[in-house]
Amino acid sequence: MTFIKNNSIDVPSANDIFSSDFMIGNVGTPFAIGLAVGYFAKKMLLIALFLCGAAIVLLFVSEHFGITEISNVNLQQAADSATDAVKQSGDFLVKRLSSITSKGVSAAGGFFVGFKLG
Repeated sequence: MTFIKNNSIDVPSANDIFSSDFMIGNVGTPFAIGLAVGYFAKKMLLIALFLCGAAIVLLFVSEHFGITEISNVNLQQAADSATDAVKQSGDFLVKRLSSITSKGVSAAGGFFVGFKLG
């Protein structure tokens, strides 16, 4: 007489969206990447705004002392082009983060949370 052991092995299926492997790989990691990129983007934007503001103040001071002459139209055009560059870089970052996972929601959400925190 032979006995057959019937041991079942619990293997998570590939379609189990609530498994820890799926959640970390498709939700947690992209969110952390997006969070880091958003935080960095906000800090860099603040530093760039600080430096641009300092440059504009120096231009105003040099104009006051008669060293340079600044046209309001040229100053407005420079501000418009800088604003367009910031919009394009922000759109690029969100688009790139959205391509990390199939849905892209986690990475883009992490970006906006990181940008808010930064």
